Order: sequence, then C-alpha cells, then structure tokens
Amino acid sequence: MELGAIFPQTELPADPGAIRTFVQSVEGMGYDTLFVADHVLGADPQHHRHPSLANYSHKSVVHETLTVLGYIAALTSRITLATGILILPQRQTALVAKQVAEIDVLSGGRMRLGIGVGWNEVEFEALNQEFHHRGSRCAEQVAVMRALWTQEVVDFHGTWHTIDHAGINPLPVQRPIPIWFGVGGSQNPYPPEAVLRRVGRLADGWSPNIPVNADGKAIVARVHQYAREAGRDPATLPLEGRVRIAGKRPEEWLNNVQAWRDVGATQIIVEARGGGLRFPDQHLAAFQQFLDVIGPLRH
Repeated sequence: MELGAIFPQTELPADPGAIRTFVQSVEGMGYDTLFVADHVLGADPQHHRHPSLANYSHKSVVHETLTVLGYIAALTSRITLATGILILPQRQTALVAKQVAEIDVLSGGRMRLGIGVGWNEVEFEALNQEFHHRGSRCAEQVAVMRALWTQEVVDFHGTWHTIDHAGINPLPVQRPIPIWFGVGGSQNPYPPEAVLRRVGRLADGWSPNIPVNADGKAIVARVHQYAREAGRDPATLPLEGRVRIAGKRPEEWLNNVQAWRDVGATQIIVEARGGGLRFPDQHLAAFQQFLDVIGPLRH
C-alpha cells in the first residue's frame, strides 16, 4: 500500500527553508507521494458564501501549486509530485500541459497531475473562464494534454480548443503523464453520475472524498462499471483514500485505513491539517507517528 502526505496548504508560512525541511523529511520517512492543493485566489467571506471559505479565504496562505512543485522537484529525488487537486478548467490547457511537462522533466518523471473542476466561482471569473460548463470542458482538456504530451505536433479541433499543427518541447519523461481525478468533498460526498462516468472513462487513478461504507462501495462499483463500458479494466484504475488524523486516536487511524481498503483503496494520503500543529516540526511528528502506527498494514 502506497502512502502519500498532504502538503499543508493554509497551515505553513511563506518560508522556503521550512518548506524544504518539510518535503525532504517526508521523503526521508518513506512516503511515496506529496499531494499539493491548488487555489489561485481566496475569496473574501464578507462578500462571498461557501463552506470551503472557512479554509480557503483571501487570508489563507496557499502557495501556487505548479511553482512550488517545481521548487520541490529540485529538493527531492524519489517522491511522486502530485497536484491534489489542480482546478483544471479555470486554467489555460496548453499552458498547464507545458508547465506539468516541465516539472516532469525536471523531476526525472515523477509528476502526477490530479485534477478537479472546483467550487470557487470567484476564481473562474477572475481567470476569465466559464464556471458552468467546467465539467465538459475538463474532459476535452484531458484529451488536449495527452496529445501534447505524446505527439511532437498536435492538430486538434474541439469545442473549446484549437491547436493548429503545434507542440511543446521538451516533451515529458512520462508519455503521457498520469492524470488522476479528484471526486467529491465534505459538502458533496455523493458525486453526480456524470463525474463518476468521467472517472471511469478517462482517469488514470482517482482520489475521492466519499463515504467509507456501503454507499462508498456502491460508488466505486459504478465507476468500475463505467470503466468496463469504456473498454477499460477497472483493476488498472487505482483509488487513493484520504485519512485525516487531526484530533483522532491512533486506533481511529487504523480503522479508517482499513475502511478505505475495504472500499477498494490501494493507496492512502494522510492529512494532518486541522490540529493546530506548528509547521514544520509538529506536522512532521504527526506524519512519523502515523507511519509507526499503520506500518503493519502497508504490506
């Protein structure tokens, strides 16, 4: 079972030295993946309403995801670098393809692009992108990026994208770079069928926020059915479950990991945010304790 550590956006300073200590320590502990969240803008809760603004407002420190991953690529040698989750439809597709390919080159092929469609309409407006067709646009973006990562010259004519015989250089080490889908959330743990269908049809893996019970198993079963309908083997679609450890006892961590495994997870990402921990030392201590507790379940 692979383990990932969630980079604690919103609970760390603008201190490159502290970031270096954190990521190198996480890699040294043996974590397999570093998972970095994405927000370009934080909305002011005095003017906007959304439950997630409790964590992601204009006062929240959120390092720009692809820039910080470029920095982390130079600080590490083994760990997978994952966006978790990049809000793809609010960004220019060809530019994302170029940036992500560059991180893959600089890291020696360690990039994993996790994508989602987002919730913050304020960001979409500020970035001059349409919020309401973000799901269908995202599906086309995946096709465009995979073409750019695997072909020297791309000729693409879609609903939202036109590329007239052009390409990126250098191409990435991984051709194509794996694309994982973020699904669900604390406010919406039961994703729409259109989202589950996209996962089954397009994703290289998925990181859902869904219930870890019979309802979650049913959601996973539907994704697997959509994969089969698309001519894919569901066994090639890994699932990564999220375990939040703040304010919980070690036995609860173990139970949560086992629940995710019962749902079908082959990988776990660990989040230490929300416990009032000091960065980086107390965050690192929590990640080490988690490893010590769940070690026997890794094999």
